[in-house]
Amino acid sequence: MDRENLEGGQIASPLLVRGRADNEGDGGCNGSLGNGVDAMKSDTSSTMVLVLSTCVACCGSYVFGAAVGYSSPAQSGIIDDLGLSVAQYSVFGSILSIGALLAGVMSGKIADLLGRRCTMGFSEIFSVIGWLAIAFSQGAWCLYLGRLSLGYGIGLLSYVVPVYIAEITPRNLRGGFTTVNQLMISCGLSMTYLIGTFISWRALSLIGTIPCVLQLLSLFFTPESPRWLAMVGRWSDCEAALQCLRGKNANISEEVAEIREYTEILQQSSKPTILDLFQRKYVHSLVVGVGLMVLQQLGGVNAIGYYASAIFESAGFPSSIGTIAIAVVQVPMNLLGVLLMDVSGRRPLLMYSAAGTCLASFLIGLSYLLKVFRGMFALGMGGIPWVMMSEIFPINMKMLGGSLVTAVNWFGTWIIAYAFNFLMDWSSEGTFFMFAIAGGLTVVFVAKVVPETKGRTLEEIQATMNPIIAT
Repeated sequence: MDRENLEGGQIASPLLVRGRADNEGDGGCNGSLGNGVDAMKSDTSSTMVLVLSTCVACCGSYVFGAAVGYSSPAQSGIIDDLGLSVAQYSVFGSILSIGALLAGVMSGKIADLLGRRCTMGFSEIFSVIGWLAIAFSQGAWCLYLGRLSLGYGIGLLSYVVPVYIAEITPRNLRGGFTTVNQLMISCGLSMTYLIGTFISWRALSLIGTIPCVLQLLSLFFTPESPRWLAMVGRWSDCEAALQCLRGKNANISEEVAEIREYTEILQQSSKPTILDLFQRKYVHSLVVGVGLMVLQQLGGVNAIGYYASAIFESAGFPSSIGTIAIAVVQVPMNLLGVLLMDVSGRRPLLMYSAAGTCLASFLIGLSYLLKVFRGMFALGMGGIPWVMMSEIFPINMKMLGGSLVTAVNWFGTWIIAYAFNFLMDWSSEGTFFMFAIAGGLTVVFVAKVVPETKGRTLEEIQATMNPIIAT
């Protein structure tokens, strides 16, 4: 892009034109790639390095799920062994969200300062400390501190894992690969439910350290995000990392040129502040990101994740059978979401998932059919808000926007997790009817506000949602 165009107004127009050409072609898989078959291959195929890098990142997602699911099977054992009251256990369950909220506020800054890989490693140190503190605790305060440290670790992971995966994957695979994040969260939660049925809460906490250590060791062999490397000016490393991710014979010139063009445009803007995030040109991204996270939490999923055993018991259903049923149902539904993400698109899955959770919450209010709820949530509302968060903010605003969205999510998690037991005491049926209303509002919100991002590069998405005007 020449200097004249840069100073003349709508500097994102080449990306907009390319995005329209891709979408008018064959779904964005090879639209306007002018470099022939090699370029097409680099845009549509995965490599072993890409798959392994995603798997390493998603070890953090497993830790996330295990941490959320831990308080359910551990509840009776901890209360009996340490003599905690219901109020004290509510603090233990919800303080995870306080740690995650603190991390969420800092997550974008840390990820931009240290890089995506180092941030994942940094978060796992806090996670290991947290698991060990819980495992060897002899009283409530040690439990609280361990849970707080664990929350800080997963708060960082909740931001950096989907961002890293979105930044390393080609456009046509990004949705499916990023949704593996939610699949592994569900796997972590499900395995914790299953294993926790048979072993003590201390042993379960020690097992939680295994994926943390596995990720720490594997990160040494994982490439850094090419887009982060471009953002900090390490262009040779950016090209090397992208070549590694796309394959040694892939033609990456088109993708490198697009990343370079967009990065150079953004670098000519002044350094953003939190107030800049509320400018008109970023309003759409902000509304979509915050709105999806708020509605996700108002749907009540984390309340069920934290206290599933107690909910089943209050409904007169064996807690062990109920939690195993949730574990069995949600992983296949998440896998279905992964397979459909880049076929059906984000919006249809979000609307279908939100409608399903709305109906399921209504049914739970009548009969406690939790198996239906977890399955429908896993299909779309569990993972897609995090996918959208990683896609909708331009690289210069991703730190601020992503941090705000992550913090909003964890603040909502804390409110729901802490208040849930009290709401259930007030009215079990009324609590789930409230969740049903939130599910209905989500359907309307997605239909009216959320854009479709399937088959578009991150630069194209950001150019259409946040048109950048030269000053």
